[in-house]
Amino acid sequence: MRSTLFILVLIALGVALQKGLIEIPRHWAPWAPLHIDDPITPVTQLKLSRLTDDRNGCLAALDTLPEGELRYTPLADYAPTANCPLANIVRMQSSGVAFNQSFVASCPMALAWVMYERHALQPAAEEIMGSRVSQVNHVGSFACRNVYGRETGRRSEHATAEALDVVGFQFENGQRITLINGWDDEGEVGEFLRAARDGACHTFGNVLGPDYNAAHADHFHMGMRGFRLCR
Repeated sequence: MRSTLFILVLIALGVALQKGLIEIPRHWAPWAPLHIDDPITPVTQLKLSRLTDDRNGCLAALDTLPEGELRYTPLADYAPTANCPLANIVRMQSSGVAFNQSFVASCPMALAWVMYERHALQPAAEEIMGSRVSQVNHVGSFACRNVYGRETGRRSEHATAEALDVVGFQFENGQRITLINGWDDEGEVGEFLRAARDGACHTFGNVLGPDYNAAHADHFHMGMRGFRLCR
């Protein structure tokens, strides 16, 4: 009886959607294109994951930003080394922030970064630090290696340019902070760094930092695999 009722409800919902009697907001609709400035919802990461093999769709999502607010270059698929071919990638030059150096990223990872920056990082910086982030310092995105550089085991997200390791931030007011020196701070610096980590978990699949293990004591690993692993 319950299963029959459930099926009837689904049919009625489908008919209502088809006839336009019910309108689902774009950021809640799994089938709708992803727009960077749409609110983040539980559907966002699903949309990001579906863009892994959709180069045109991912680039279209990046281009939903106003002209001039993002500098990136789409790259052809290539293999920097024989064991680590890269596909659906871009080179990130700047977004709302500068980077200490440009980096190659999978297109969905670049998209996740820009959404994180606009929806979480900058609001946290303004609220806690009283100044916007002007530059993000990182130690790279691509490295053809296994997890933790082990000789055996699974490949790191860095082997497919699906992760970025962030070590610190600079602000428009001139202040500079690093994870290695600021994580244990009991004031606004520590508060901001924790907010920066927590906010990243809404767009990235996993965010690992000093609370995860000693290997991440000096950086945030922001990667695309998984679903909201945040430590």
